[in-house]
Amino acid sequence: MAFFYNIFINLLIFGMKVFSLFNEKAKKGILGRKESLQKIKSAFSKSDKIIWMHAASLGEYEQGLPVLEKLKENLPDHKVLITFFSPSGYENVVKKKTVADAICYLPFDKKSHVKEFLAEINVDLFFTVKYDYWYNLLDQLREKSVKTYVISALFYDTQSFFTSYGKWFVKELQKNIDWFFHQTELSYALAKSVGLTKSSVTGDTRFDRVKQLRDQDNHVKYITDFISSDKAVVFGSSWQAEEKVAEEVFQVSPYAKLILAPHDLKRVQHLKQIFPDAVLYSEIKEETKIQSRVLIVDSIGLLSKLYSYADIAVVGGGFHDAGLHNILEAATFGVPVIFGNHYRKNPEADELISADGGKSFENTGLAADFVTFLINNEETLRIMSANAKKFVDEKPNSTTLIVSKILS
Repeated sequence: MAFFYNIFINLLIFGMKVFSLFNEKAKKGILGRKESLQKIKSAFSKSDKIIWMHAASLGEYEQGLPVLEKLKENLPDHKVLITFFSPSGYENVVKKKTVADAICYLPFDKKSHVKEFLAEINVDLFFTVKYDYWYNLLDQLREKSVKTYVISALFYDTQSFFTSYGKWFVKELQKNIDWFFHQTELSYALAKSVGLTKSSVTGDTRFDRVKQLRDQDNHVKYITDFISSDKAVVFGSSWQAEEKVAEEVFQVSPYAKLILAPHDLKRVQHLKQIFPDAVLYSEIKEETKIQSRVLIVDSIGLLSKLYSYADIAVVGGGFHDAGLHNILEAATFGVPVIFGNHYRKNPEADELISADGGKSFENTGLAADFVTFLINNEETLRIMSANAKKFVDEKPNSTTLIVSKILS
């Protein structure tokens, strides 16, 4: 099976190089990997002990960050490396101030590439987030006796581990992972059913992360004046479907203010066509008197703060298979969350619905109707808001449980 896995990796590399000729995002990933080796050489000496966190993309980074920060707090003499697989994660984080001494792309999982990368650094402990497994990397870390963990692990029954050909993948994880920290009891049970027994249920570290958001400075200029005394509906990481919800709510709720933060800023011009009187956040000046009911946020990095102003949140990704975006960033501020029903990999969505702090819908019309209902029904809105905050508050401190185990 290792033979076929390595063929797959070579095909993946070839495919991404071809795709990069036509896709800017793929091109950034290819070019960025050419710089990774030099970045770690510049940041670390071979005597530096390194804590290495790998995250597939931005969501996994946010999930892993509380653990990384707590490890650094307990191991202040260690240096920190963060790697990403996707350009979206890398580009969102590389410009921010973090605990990392270096941030770069993970090399493609060819054994020769991995060996070259690991030869330049002295990794003391490594963890990957959720389910981003690269088997040559894990194998080489074991050969170097690096303690290796998976935090916020999430197993579900359609993964390769539970197929007729999955035994090789399971054996690799049995051999190379020191401990799995599972998000859910179901994930723990599924992993245990195939022999991955070095594990415990510690919950989802994203809850720790979003609790931290409340303590940051969440002020965003002009937002209070824009909302005034009206209800505010924030459409976070919106796609076309959520834009449709916004359009329907706009038509029937004259006293609601809509804030749209699209997943892709390329959609800003399309949003201006839907809402021709909308104001772009980047164009607001101190003297601007905002007359519009719609604000389009054409700036990156404001969304989690914008949720602190919201009365209702509509979070993108759930009306198609791209994947539901982070609903917890809104729920932590006591904001009811509305989303589509495509969220198989998001167990927290079912939990939030059960707690009556959020609702999912199979189509945009039903979602828009419910948003309108909340705008006009203060008591239901108040109850759902309290439930959303309580849902986050009652989650255990996963970071403490994980770090205690790692350092024991």
